[in-house]
Amino acid sequence: MAARLPSWAWVSGLTVAATAAVVALGVQAEHGPHPTAAAAAPSASASPRPHISAAPEQSAPPALPDGSGSGRRIVYSVGEKRVWLVDATGHAARTFTVWPGTVDPQPGRYSITLRTQSLKGSDGVEIEHVMYFTKAEGVNIAFSNALDGSSPPPANGQKLGGIRMHKQDGAALWSFGDLGAKVTVVS
Repeated sequence: MAARLPSWAWVSGLTVAATAAVVALGVQAEHGPHPTAAAAAPSASASPRPHISAAPEQSAPPALPDGSGSGRRIVYSVGEKRVWLVDATGHAARTFTVWPGTVDPQPGRYSITLRTQSLKGSDGVEIEHVMYFTKAEGVNIAFSNALDGSSPPPANGQKLGGIRMHKQDGAALWSFGDLGAKVTVVS
């Protein structure tokens, strides 16, 4: 016959198991994912005591401009200084701001006519992911990004048609816009 444990042993065993479970859950909560935690670090003046706050509201990306066409296309808004990469279903898969040159393309529908991996821009900056789509005032208009990721310097009276963007946006546009890809320019 098996020996019976006294009741205090059972209670002690259950207490130890419950304590271990609570400690494990506490460690997991402290080191686990916090989907509502803000990405920004607390400021130097932040209170050391914890407080409850709602998750920060993220602004929705700007909607595609009216009259920007249909189907797979690149949409460029001169006024908003913004590009949208639109998939075949009409969904804006990506949008980002740009730094336009001093010469703007006219609103209309165009297509990518030439793609060049890299070259020196007319402003002397080494650029990559160059995608030409029209001319205005005798100047070629093209999307590109600086090799070093910088924004263009002031034009100093030059006529420039480069529409520059951040390096990662330039890479995304280069992957998206093949030769012949539709480009819609809106005001």
